[in-house]
Amino acid sequence: MFNLIRRDAILQKRQLFVFMPFILFFIVMNSDPALIFLVASIFIPFNAYAYDEKAETNILLNSLPYTRKQIIASRYLGAIVYMSLSIGVTSIALFILDKPFTITDVAIGSSLFLAFVALTFPLFYIFRGSITPVVLITFIVLTGAAPPFVRFLAEQLPMITDFIVSLSTPALYMGVASVIVLLYAVSWSITTVIYQRKAF
Repeated sequence: MFNLIRRDAILQKRQLFVFMPFILFFIVMNSDPALIFLVASIFIPFNAYAYDEKAETNILLNSLPYTRKQIIASRYLGAIVYMSLSIGVTSIALFILDKPFTITDVAIGSSLFLAFVALTFPLFYIFRGSITPVVLITFIVLTGAAPPFVRFLAEQLPMITDFIVSLSTPALYMGVASVIVLLYAVSWSITTVIYQRKAF
């Protein structure tokens, strides 16, 4: 299964040369650090899906000595591995360019990435054809719409806002982390079931 995770990096070695200028653009534009970590984390896993859609790689993968559970596990574990590496590289770039960031920025960026993965990975196996552009456009739209939407909810649902504000910082972090882990696990299970029933 490690080879399946490594495969994504090998297939995208040319794309990796685009990765640093891509991240540097966001840094130079003084984007929010949490957004930079989120965008950096998305780069490799979603490029891998785009490549597989174009090359119809799933037919080849199913002819190799891997179970379908292992193939999906490599996707979800690979997303975590590449997220960690991307955050590490981005942190170094921010440090070198003297751009301040905090552990909270890392936590927010990684949490949003894992939530986005959990919501979108099943879609790659539900719908046929090239869905990656649709997913990425949706990501851009949601990224732009999220702050106004959150403000709207805060205004319309003051009870929820008051409850969140009343929580201590550790309790809030633990609560968010638990929800993200649960969402990721449920998504992993759903995608596995979908993939096992898929005909290639």
